[in-house]
Amino acid sequence: MSRTLTYVVFVAIALGGGVVIGASNPPGEWYQSLVKPAFNPPDWIFGPVWFVLYALVGIAGARTWLRGHLSIGMLLWASQMVLNFLWSPSFFGLRMPSAALVVIVLLLALILAFVVNRWKSDRISALLFIPYAVWVSFEALLNASIVYLN
Repeated sequence: MSRTLTYVVFVAIALGGGVVIGASNPPGEWYQSLVKPAFNPPDWIFGPVWFVLYALVGIAGARTWLRGHLSIGMLLWASQMVLNFLWSPSFFGLRMPSAALVVIVLLLALILAFVVNRWKSDRISALLFIPYAVWVSFEALLNASIVYLN
């Protein structure tokens, strides 16, 4: 597979997966009825933020793949994608914010592990994950606050 096609495939996996998971698990009335913390952003912000983050995650995944298909970095990338795609079904689909909190904490741990793993061998991929780590940290705090308030 060419380098360009590798990037296209990985970005498509991240963006496409995010779109499918998001469309399959809309927030709906249940989410609207929850008590949310004062720092909860407006709903419209999540789509654009995730679009950018999924693009960065896809690029980092392609870079990691091109440096070694069966590497620890690739395993970390794939594992964090699985957890990322499990969060919305846990929170919105099953309506289980506590279970989703466990998922997002584990997701954050894998994101940070990916950053540490890639730091020396591929600093660009590590840096591409920093905004993702910041946003997931914020969403974990938001998730924990919703658990606490409800």
